Amino acid sequence: MLDSGYNIDKSGYMESEEAILALGALAQSTRLEAFRLLAANEPEGLAAGAIAEALAVPQNTMSSHLAILARAGLINAQRRSRSIVYRADLKRFQEVTLFLIKDCCGGRPELCAPLIADLQPCCSPKESADV
Repeated sequence: MLDSGYNIDKSGYMESEEAILALGALAQSTRLEAFRLLAANEPEGLAAGAIAEALAVPQNTMSSHLAILARAGLINAQRRSRSIVYRADLKRFQEVTLFLIKDCCGGRPELCAPLIADLQPCCSPKESADV
């Protein structure tokens, strides 16, 4: 069973309300792009100012978007010196994804195979440059 501190039902999946909160946070273009940017910059994360600059969004507006993502549990913030560095919570994102596909294909895994195959290349370990 997943242990995230969020409402997870006895089957190990998040409850609908939690999924709605997370999906609602991602249902806005700036927040979606911010989350994708943070996921691409795991595990280091990015400072709030760098996120705002990368997405060409005023810092105060970006702070509001980041707060919404944080309330949904999709990102975490950590103070480093004078900056606040944000990181995508990939475990939480996994819970959202599992919520969406847990009953996929009516128990016929062969129907979900293309979805799983598409996820594999993006999640493979990066090869080092000296190999």
